[in-house]
Amino acid sequence: MQNVTENINVGKLLDNWDETHELTKDEALAILNCDDVCLDKLIETAYALRLKYKGKKVSIQLLTNVRSGNCSQNCAYCAQSCESQAQIEKYKRVSDEKLYGDNDLVDNKHLARHCIGLSGISFTDAEIEDLAGRIRKMKKNDTQICCSIGFLTEKQALMLKEAGLNRINHNLNSSRRFYPNICTTHTYDQRINNIRMLKRIGFEMCCGGIIGMGESREDVVDMLMDVKEINPESVPINFLLPIKGTRLADRDISGLTPQYCLKVLCLARLLVPKSDIRCAAGREVYFKGIEPTLFKVVDSIFASGYLTADGQGIDDTIKMIENAGFTGEIESKDC
Repeated sequence: MQNVTENINVGKLLDNWDETHELTKDEALAILNCDDVCLDKLIETAYALRLKYKGKKVSIQLLTNVRSGNCSQNCAYCAQSCESQAQIEKYKRVSDEKLYGDNDLVDNKHLARHCIGLSGISFTDAEIEDLAGRIRKMKKNDTQICCSIGFLTEKQALMLKEAGLNRINHNLNSSRRFYPNICTTHTYDQRINNIRMLKRIGFEMCCGGIIGMGESREDVVDMLMDVKEINPESVPINFLLPIKGTRLADRDISGLTPQYCLKVLCLARLLVPKSDIRCAAGREVYFKGIEPTLFKVVDSIFASGYLTADGQGIDDTIKMIENAGFTGEIESKDC
């Protein structure tokens, strides 16, 4: 494949960019492998699409960890995994004070969305009904809510939909080929099947992955091609933050240069230009000081942390967006 991509002129491809063009895997790989000299042209191509579909707004999401730790799954990157020795707080149900307080903060700060995450792969109907009741309370001001949760039954998914849940996050995380290297307690196809069920009953989808776990660039392309087929409303791209106590604690992340990370985000924008492209975990590390460039490509970020990792505070995040020449705005209620 490498020989094929060497014969693809990325500069010419971008000069004549047509968003109706279906990128081939070879072309997508050539974009990730292109010289950094091509990066400015790649960013400007992505920026044109970003402006066309998202303007200059940056939607800010707040993430609340609703159920932490004690997960039965062995995902190598995760501090909440059953194999993790990471020193994190563990609880089955976050306090109402924390959950509703965060939801009020989303409304008071005019943030785009409240994202709630629950560790674990499966839930009882009683647990889902409890969550549905909490979602009903959080929807009092029509707050946009996304829930990151395991494998739901169709009955459970409908319970959450009736409660007013707008969107569900279910990441692919990596390619089908690489997936067994990071998780063996469930399969890639189980994730795909869960996403298909959720889309069929009408949920908006948030679906992306993690970069830097030891995957090849071909794996990144394959994952993003599958994301394109799903066509989610939001595509979160995480850049690995190795966590002490996890299987990837000592992962070499020297390849996660700002240039490479930007190429990944640009490729996501080219593949799904109408979706929100979110720079999620790792933003404060890999893009520190180049936020004006980052926001030419992405239109969505988190503030105040990532489940078990800290992040930039909300006020500082808003100021950073404004200093970069962009505007933090509430997402459309009817998107």
